[in-house]
Amino acid sequence: MALHAPRPSSERSASAGPPSIVPRPRWSRFTTALAALAGVAVVLTGSATAAHADPSVAEIERQIDADWNKLEPIIERHNATRTDLAAKRKQADALAARITPLERQVDAAMDKVSALAVRAYKGENVSTVNAVLGSRSPSEVVGQLEMLDRFAHNQQKDVRQVADLRDQLAAQKAPLDEMVAQLTRTEAQLAAKKKQINEEIDRLQKLRLKVYGNGGGGPLRPAPCPGSYPGGAAGTAVKFACAQIGKPYVWGAEGPNSYDCSGLMLAAWAKAGVSLPHNAAAQSRVTKNVSRGDLRPGDLVFYYSDIHHVGMYVGGGWVVHASQAGQPVKMKKVDDGPIHSYGRPG
Repeated sequence: MALHAPRPSSERSASAGPPSIVPRPRWSRFTTALAALAGVAVVLTGSATAAHADPSVAEIERQIDADWNKLEPIIERHNATRTDLAAKRKQADALAARITPLERQVDAAMDKVSALAVRAYKGENVSTVNAVLGSRSPSEVVGQLEMLDRFAHNQQKDVRQVADLRDQLAAQKAPLDEMVAQLTRTEAQLAAKKKQINEEIDRLQKLRLKVYGNGGGGPLRPAPCPGSYPGGAAGTAVKFACAQIGKPYVWGAEGPNSYDCSGLMLAAWAKAGVSLPHNAAAQSRVTKNVSRGDLRPGDLVFYYSDIHHVGMYVGGGWVVHASQAGQPVKMKKVDDGPIHSYGRPG
């Protein structure tokens, strides 16, 4: 039997007559729906990722500023309370030094009263009365009565002195003890609030460093500014200086829209209530000289042997400065330039 090669599919189709309609498999509709759902999932996943994206540097800075504005009044109240508590404890120590001899007097008076009570219990008063009753002359009776009166009077006097001293001690101790206790409670409450807000700021600071590490701060702000929040006048000055990043350099300007190097320092510390001259060399003369090891945010860094440039240290090895015409206020490494000295305003 001869074998024939299979005919091409076109020939088979031609000889087989009109093609029959083959029903579309049901799984294809499911595949289409699945693809559509997958597309939706991609969109939803992208939205979820966007929703959980790290906040921007500006958003974190605003949140830290808001939290810091809550924390700083608590810190100041805490400091005032600690100062007041230290003063009251000092007064308590001084009072204790005065109370100690009074307590010795009380003990001595109580010992004396106790001795009198023992003598009375043993019948010394009865013996005295018997002695009076047994007297043989009127003058002797009068003398014995006077002695008995003095005895009773002295006994009452000793008891009264003991009571007066006890009351005096109680009157001096009670309000001071209450004040120390109240201040101690207030200090504990403030410390708890401070701890809670500090924990929130620490959390934001970690997120802040992460965003900066990803380049979120931009070329003018390559690191957190300030690197840490010192509080007080320095905190006010350093936050102001950081907020000026991006503003243009203009010779002789001291804000609010543009600055030169010493004008920026003048404006920042003026915000904190400290007056500085508009000259870098003059600023070095009116500020307290500090060492590199003692440098903290808000301190001024003076450059060049003739001190013709100044920047503000903001922590982490960075300064904010207005460098030159055509360059905006920005950050740079503290060692980027020949350092002359460091100064602390205020």
